[in-house]
Amino acid sequence: MRALVWHGKEDIRCDQVSDPEIEDERDAIIKVTSCAICGSDLHLYHNYVPAMLPGDIMGHEMMGEVVEVGRGVNGALKKGDRIVVPFTIMCGECDQCKRQNFSVCERTNRKKNLGDKVFGHTTAGLFGYTHLTGGYPGGQAEYLRVPFADATHVKVPDNLTDEQVLFLGDIFPTGWQAAAQCDIEPTDTVAVWGCGPVGQMAIRSALLLGAKQVVAIDCLPERLSMGAAGGAITINFAEESVVERLQELTGANGPEKCIDCVGMESHVSLAQPDTVYD
Repeated sequence: MRALVWHGKEDIRCDQVSDPEIEDERDAIIKVTSCAICGSDLHLYHNYVPAMLPGDIMGHEMMGEVVEVGRGVNGALKKGDRIVVPFTIMCGECDQCKRQNFSVCERTNRKKNLGDKVFGHTTAGLFGYTHLTGGYPGGQAEYLRVPFADATHVKVPDNLTDEQVLFLGDIFPTGWQAAAQCDIEPTDTVAVWGCGPVGQMAIRSALLLGAKQVVAIDCLPERLSMGAAGGAITINFAEESVVERLQELTGANGPEKCIDCVGMESHVSLAQPDTVYD
């Protein structure tokens, strides 16, 4: 099959690689029908994240059609099912999964010792990412092996298109979780710094969760326009003071909740200390 393969810093190629096979009874194989590129993929592209190896297959936002299942899937999936595959691989049975803390599943990182040494405590296994998180092949490929497939999937009804549900794998839950952790109340002003993909999802999630108003902060007109289309009040920090505008919008009280969606490569301009660049 064809897949996007990491070969080193800023060197990703479309290669011919071996098709995945069932390796464990809880596995499934999907034919990938849609996938996306994440900002986290750029971290790998620029080699900001350690423990990538030449030959690693990229991608952790994907969905597709089930073409094969292991006998241990026990009816949770069948051939022909359409599923979104989450970034996080979950067993569904450990203490953390039972608490719905899927990102720290205790069983799915097959290179747990590496994760423990670098992070202090291992994460769950992740698709298409560093070997610190298991080194699992990702979904920017024609086919994907899904470990623990009976738990690691979201079934898609036939009446929804790939474009309507693809973001459920990573980008939408990331923005939603940020907003959910704010414990938003109906009187809250929520300020979102950064209007990239995560910021766009956080904006919409905050409004869905009942915020009085959401303020989106960025300097790129196209991103601010998208934030406004999602219902946010926008501030272009290249043109006005963020602090002054927030004070104006909140009766000098400031926002009750703030969400940072700027990203790993951000930096603050000393000339404009109240601004954050994406």
